Amino acid sequence: MAGYVVLYKFTEQGLKKIREMPEHIRRGKQESEKLGIRVVGIWATMGPYDMIAIVDAPNDQVVATRLLETAAAGNFTTQTMRALSEEEFQQVVEKLPS
Repeated sequence: MAGYVVLYKFTEQGLKKIREMPEHIRRGKQESEKLGIRVVGIWATMGPYDMIAIVDAPNDQVVATRLLETAAAGNFTTQTMRALSEEEFQQVVEKLPS
């Protein structure tokens, strides 16, 4: 499975519903798992992003589908980074020319 780091920012709508966010997050995790996404963890953060998630997914298309569903709900904007595991990074480095 491929790893991803997802950065979330609350929208104005999301901030108006902040008390509902823990339940939205629980439901979001369940919806992600239905698509084959393993949620490693979700953290509320301080700084330029309000939350981050670390997930493993079968492929980019599955992650894109889930994040578009999330965006359509209007509570968050997201930025996503593909994350290479230690093993994947080693495989990439081993392919570098000498």
